[in-house]
Formats: sequence, structure tokens, C-alpha cells
Amino acid sequence: MTKILALDTATEACSAALQADQQFSCHYELAPQAHTRKILPMCHALLQERGLELDQLDAIAFGQGPGSFTGVRIGIGVAQGLAFGAGRPLLGISNLATLAQGCQRRHGAAHVLCAIDARMNEVYFGAFVLQDGIMQPLLDEAVLTPEAAQQKIHDLLADEPAGGWWALGTGFTAYPILLDTCPVTVALDSEQLPDAQDMLPLAEAAWHAGKGVSAELATPVYLRDKVTWKKLPGRE
Repeated sequence: MTKILALDTATEACSAALQADQQFSCHYELAPQAHTRKILPMCHALLQERGLELDQLDAIAFGQGPGSFTGVRIGIGVAQGLAFGAGRPLLGISNLATLAQGCQRRHGAAHVLCAIDARMNEVYFGAFVLQDGIMQPLLDEAVLTPEAAQQKIHDLLADEPAGGWWALGTGFTAYPILLDTCPVTVALDSEQLPDAQDMLPLAEAAWHAGKGVSAELATPVYLRDKVTWKKLPGRE
């Protein structure tokens, strides 16, 4: 089994997970505003529990977004620092795909809608289907208004098989309109946040697909362009 350390700070949750020698371990905590203080101790604790050094890993995975601008930057910054120091490659993993993979782990879901509250009357939106144990995207991830996401959901569920859909993420709590006029019954898990343990199967698949990159080439995914300029006067 590939030895992978995964970490995520892109939302209110802060988590790290490790797979090595057919075993898995993880730490997860809701820690708004405390990611920089908690994520490195989480990673170090996991390695110490298993008696591993960073340079014994095959790769380091990180939540590349979408998520909060600051949270995504913290995650990639920490991952790059660890990777530079150990000479290990990085694997950027979608936070929406991580949500979907978590729904498969907890509920056995095969079709998942994911929406993370992006603030400013928008959601980060994705849809996924299970293939060979891995959640694969049905469409490009996007930042959308609730009305646009609602239309995407309506169109998607009208075309896709009706059984076994789940809706996952804080976007469904913030904007209940997302499931209005939904053409099929959808199970809801609206409070769930990404968890690094669910990055591990995605990272394993990415590793075997040759998607590891050197630390300096790792990139975040914000989806929302010009996020830091959004509310400055005259720059909307």
C-alpha cells in the first residue's frame, strides 16, 4: 500500500490522515480560525504513532479547494513546506470530491451532490458518481449562485438514474432552495465537512495515475476569480 499523509484545512474542519502498511489513522477537529496552530501537530502525531519519518512517505496529499481562501492557502503552504523538507511529491485533492468520498464511506452512496457555502450568495458545487470505489466527477466543479446550482441539480437528476442520490455539504443548509423542485428524492447530509481520511482513496488513485507533482508545482483551486478584490469599492 502506498504510504500517504493527507491534510486538509480548506473549511472550518482541520484534519490529517495517514495510510501505511494496510493501516489507516486520522485526526479531525472543528477548528475555525485555528488551522495554523493545529494542522502540523496533527501531522506529526500521526507519523509518531506509526514510527514514520516524512521521507519514508511516498507522497503528501492536501485539500486543494475549493474552500475558504485563507484555509486553502494554509493547507497548500503546510503541504509544500513538508514536501520540500522531505523531498516528497504532492497530490492536490478536490475538497468536493473528498466530501463525496466521505458520503460513500459513511452511507454507501453511489451518486452525490456536493455544495459548500462559498458566502456572498454563492456555493461551490460538484456532482459525483462512484466508479471502482472512487468518486468521479459528473461535471466540472464551479462556483454558482443558489439559483444556478438549483438548475444544475434539476437538469442532472432529470437525466441520471433516480436511485440513491445524496446531497452533502453546508451549501444545502445555507441555501435550501438548492433542492426545491428536485425531480427525485434526495437524502440530505447538510452539515458534513471534508475529512482528510476521505482524501486517502482519492490520493491513492491519483498516485497510481502518475499525478504527483513537485512541491513548487502544486496549485490551489479557488474557483472564484479575484476573491481578494470582491468587496473593495469600485472593484466589484
